[in-house]
Amino acid sequence: MHNTPPYPLQLTGELSPRLRRGLWLVKWLLAIPHCVVLLFLWIGFAVVSVVAFFAILFTGRYPRGLFDFNVGVLRWTWRVGFYSYSALGTDQYPPFTLKDAPDYPARLEVEYPESLSRGLVLVKWWLLALPHYLVVAVFAGGDWAAWTGLGNDWMWSSGGLVGLLVFFAGVVLLFTGRYPKSLYEFVLGMNRWVFRVVAYTALMTDVYPPFRLDMGGGEPPTDTIVPAIAPALAQ
Repeated sequence: MHNTPPYPLQLTGELSPRLRRGLWLVKWLLAIPHCVVLLFLWIGFAVVSVVAFFAILFTGRYPRGLFDFNVGVLRWTWRVGFYSYSALGTDQYPPFTLKDAPDYPARLEVEYPESLSRGLVLVKWWLLALPHYLVVAVFAGGDWAAWTGLGNDWMWSSGGLVGLLVFFAGVVLLFTGRYPKSLYEFVLGMNRWVFRVVAYTALMTDVYPPFRLDMGGGEPPTDTIVPAIAPALAQ
C-alpha cells in the first residue's frame, strides 16, 4: 500500500457533546431561512457550473472566482445539513456566509485545481459517475437518483439511508439524551461520500471519488491509491 494525499474535498463535523433532546423536532422550521437562501444559491451553482464547463473545455482551467463561489455553496449546504437532518450533529445555528467559519463544528474545503482535463469534462459528470449515482441514490434517496449534477434536487434530508438513520438517532436522542457515536460516524461517512461525488460531478476535481466509506467526523488518512480514470481522456 502507498500513502497518497487526501481527497481534494475535505469534509469534517464535530459532534456536540450536549444536544438538546427535542430541538431536532423543530429544526425544519428553524432552517427555513437557510433553505430559502440555498434555493437561490443552488440556482447560481447550476449557472456557474455550466459556465465552468465551457471554461474548462476551452482553457483547461476552472475560473477561480466561480470555483470559490461553488465551494461556498457546498460549504453552506453542509453546515445546514449538519445542523439539521443530514446529521443533527450540533445545535449551533449555522452562519449565513459562503466563507469558511473556523469556529463552526461543520467545515468543508475543496482544493483548487490548477488545471483540469478538457476531455474528462465531457464525460465525468454523467458516464463516469454512473456507479456513484447508484450508491448515492441509496444514501440520499430518490431525489438523488434524478440529480443531473447541475441542480439543487440532491438535498437528501427527506429520504434515503442518511435520512432514516438520522431519524433513528433523533429518536434515541429524544429518549436518552445521547447520540449513538457509531451511528454518527456512519452517517458522516455517507455524507462525505455524497459530497465527494458532488464535487467530482460539478467539475471541481478530476480525482475520481473512491468507493470507500471513510467514517467519522474527521478526514481519515488515505493509504490506498485512487485509480486513474480514463487516462487517455486526461491527456
